[in-house]
Amino acid sequence: MEWNELYGKGVRPDLTAIADYIGSPLWEQLCEHLERTYGVSPAVEHSICSGAPGWNLKYKKSSRALCTLYPAQGFFTCLVSVGSKEAMEAELLLPSCTDYLQELYRNTRVYNGGRWLMIAVTSEEILEDVKLLIDLRVKKK
Repeated sequence: MEWNELYGKGVRPDLTAIADYIGSPLWEQLCEHLERTYGVSPAVEHSICSGAPGWNLKYKKSSRALCTLYPAQGFFTCLVSVGSKEAMEAELLLPSCTDYLQELYRNTRVYNGGRWLMIAVTSEEILEDVKLLIDLRVKKK
């Protein structure tokens, strides 16, 4: 059953239910990394956007979004916005990233000077790419 069907708008999942549905150690690794490194807590929110409807986790530092995590069975998608402020640094970082992320970055249209990257986190290497991109968005604690 799809995530947004399993947990409709009126059925808010807890963090354990989300982790169980995803069933990937990469999920817990990223959540722990965000909480430990940036001192942030997730907000479970519901979205009706057509690209990824349903419940998701948002991590924010002050009012600045670090990322949004979208559950799927066996993996998750991480939305990271690379804004105009981070674009130059991100492009310098790209050669050290996975081929997958390099291609995703190249194929994502620029919108208002930045890119909204929907990254399917399916491997340790992609997880490391995600951490690097998030690090561009905020100063560490």
